[in-house]
Amino acid sequence: MRNANTMMRGRSQFLLAVFFCIAPAVADVQSEAGPAYSEVFYLSGNLRIQAYLYKPDGDGPFPVVIYNHGSRDGREAASVPFQYIGKMLTRAGYVVLVPERRGYGKSDGSMWRQDVGNDPSSLITRLQAEADDVLAAIDYLRTVPSTDTNRIGIMGWSFGGIITMLAASRSAAFVVAVDQAGGALTWDGNAYLRRALVGAAEKSVTPTLFMVAMNDRTTLSITTLVEIFKTRDVPHRMIIYEPFTPAQRIRVAAPGHALFSEQGASVWESDLVQFLGRYLGATVSDKRDGAAAPKAQQ
Repeated sequence: MRNANTMMRGRSQFLLAVFFCIAPAVADVQSEAGPAYSEVFYLSGNLRIQAYLYKPDGDGPFPVVIYNHGSRDGREAASVPFQYIGKMLTRAGYVVLVPERRGYGKSDGSMWRQDVGNDPSSLITRLQAEADDVLAAIDYLRTVPSTDTNRIGIMGWSFGGIITMLAASRSAAFVVAVDQAGGALTWDGNAYLRRALVGAAEKSVTPTLFMVAMNDRTTLSITTLVEIFKTRDVPHRMIIYEPFTPAQRIRVAAPGHALFSEQGASVWESDLVQFLGRYLGATVSDKRDGAAAPKAQQ
């Protein structure tokens, strides 16, 4: 396995929030670019949080996947429903919730830069607050009739992958987790972040799929956590993909990081759906035990 050890000096932008459920405001949205979704709002403490809810056809109850987005590099006010994720997972039989965590989209709360600025030590306080919000989203999901909240998965890309690890380490509600390049852009530049992620891996008992591209800024954020999961005998699988270059320009610090955007989705969709199905039961499970087998070396 080849590890990329390139240093990261940029800021860590991360997002989580405390979502205490209230009766949501709902607006159905249909777009030519993807499937219909409901725009919902619910409380996180005293903050009003925007989220996008996708549901498969039928009455359910369906298992659920919470998708955690990454940072937006100054475009926090944009509403981004991640319709390719909604389409991918609803056709596999899942309800999908995509929260716009505090400070993003139409959600209340301060933006990441306002809370963190250039102080790396304040990042974890912000991330743990956002992790509270993701955990509180479970309460909202219990109000959605078509959901089976005994079967909830959580996943995220980049900062969303970090949030996924933090939230999964703090709750037994998640049956499965997926970390897509969490920390790959920030691992070498923030010791506070490294300690928080290592601590989450040392505590988590959630079966987890770790995914990263060889040409991301670093693979250490993934391989370090996988070694901890191995030592603790926690079910997991690691996939290190061949180098990826996006066909269209995308604002990321390393080309491989864009693998988990819509441009790279066809590369990893089947791996994701198989792993989720193994634990959530919405699809035919992959019966092979591929734990810790790097795809690039198979």
